[in-house]
Amino acid sequence: MIQDFSYLYVLDLLGTFVFAISGFLTASDKKFDLFGAAVISLVTALGGGTIRDMLIGSHPVGWMINANYLYAVLGGIVASILFKRHIERLRRTLFLFDSIGIGIFTVVGLQKTLGYDVSPFIAAIMGTTSAVFGGVVRDILSGEVPLIFRKEIYATACFVGGLFYLFLCWLGIGTDWSASITVLLIIGIRLLSVHFKWSLPRMG
Repeated sequence: MIQDFSYLYVLDLLGTFVFAISGFLTASDKKFDLFGAAVISLVTALGGGTIRDMLIGSHPVGWMINANYLYAVLGGIVASILFKRHIERLRRTLFLFDSIGIGIFTVVGLQKTLGYDVSPFIAAIMGTTSAVFGGVVRDILSGEVPLIFRKEIYATACFVGGLFYLFLCWLGIGTDWSASITVLLIIGIRLLSVHFKWSLPRMG
């Protein structure tokens, strides 16, 4: 867990907030009730980080020892309820929130994993896990095929971004700058891949 309101910690809370909104909007599209939407928001925002912490042996998981993550989820739920009509008027809002979330969670998850004496390559995988597996749980509970199993560039963008973050750090660029550049890169890859219909080849 990143503490003392460092830049990465603030990014982590922001990612939690936007993923909570993403989850709530997905549940709203599926006509879930308020409780169901809140559950989807929770698992979307915290699911990836929970799986990452379990894999790297970080116990208890982050949100269980820092209530600020739950407050961030609650803030996302409240914002979704209060501004739902305004958000729904904006096309691709769900996509935008999701893209911001995966960018932030990739960097935060990678950085946390590096503190557990694992190789940088594994850290990049854990960063990707942090970013995408909350969405996997969200899609499964919502009755959708998880996005990472479709042809869109999604998890690939996170993994490429994670490797680029490591490269920037290897060059000696500061952590905060590397994080910001990487988040923007991942968001950019997602936006461009959807706009130009980039995709990985299908098997079979």
